Amino acid sequence: MKTSLKSLGAEQNFLGIEKEHSAFNSSRIIIVSAPFEHSATRGTGTKEAPHAILRASRQVELFDEETKCEICKEHGIATLPPLNIARKKDESALQEIHETVLDLIGMNKFIVTLGGDHTISSAVIAAFAKKFDNLSVLQFDAHSNLRDRHLGNKYSNASVMARVCEFLEPSKLVQVGVRAQCKEEAEYIRDNNVKVFYAYEIRNGSYTRFLKYWDDAVVEQLTNNVYVTFDVDAFDPSIMPATGAPEPGGLFWAEVMRCLRKVGQKRKIVGFDLVELAPIKTLHFSELTAAKLVSKMLNYAL
Repeated sequence: MKTSLKSLGAEQNFLGIEKEHSAFNSSRIIIVSAPFEHSATRGTGTKEAPHAILRASRQVELFDEETKCEICKEHGIATLPPLNIARKKDESALQEIHETVLDLIGMNKFIVTLGGDHTISSAVIAAFAKKFDNLSVLQFDAHSNLRDRHLGNKYSNASVMARVCEFLEPSKLVQVGVRAQCKEEAEYIRDNNVKVFYAYEIRNGSYTRFLKYWDDAVVEQLTNNVYVTFDVDAFDPSIMPATGAPEPGGLFWAEVMRCLRKVGQKRKIVGFDLVELAPIKTLHFSELTAAKLVSKMLNYAL
């Protein structure tokens, strides 16, 4: 066992939870911080995101008015100290993330991983793919991230889903909110049957001619076991400016919540990550939005 069983106290952990509901052994939910940032393509600062999200989370109410529960008291939430990967190279950092998550899954924990740039998700998803049969990946993102390499780096955040598709059947990748991609990615999507719900299609009603809501079509494409990877640039920059590669025309809070709620109701969310937050010192609402998103996703999943 390589993973430390130590968990952070209420002054540092997710939601500021007292020891009674945040001890490692008694908690089902584990928060893993992966402050990795070696492949940012535009803005920087994602290595600061896990700390910023944890700090902001202490402003989030423990009680969820929608699900009528306090998830921390129902399941327990332990927050591990950040992984010591900030100075490690791509392969070395990803291997440590992978082994940590694999250890925790083996202990029957529900793992939430906070990035860092999107590169970390390939290591996490690879661990889940080893443990869960018939896994599909639901990716909220402004970008497809399916370039084989970007600027010569196969571990770029712009290539993370290409790495995932090396061990996961591409047809089990479902992307939502995409509105920026290169021709190479569009061709890969066409040739490999990746399921993409482009932002412009969501906006022009492409999925509501026969269905009441576009997210019903998303759920139909998912297998029973679903891993969610959430790049915060899926949101419109008006509600999430603190990200390295913002794109106009993004998703809004209520429609994302409705989609996640349906996935949680009709499929089994086995784990998730949140990546690409780049905190801005004068705009604290961005990390609060990210922390609230983690809380809502936990409530929908469990």
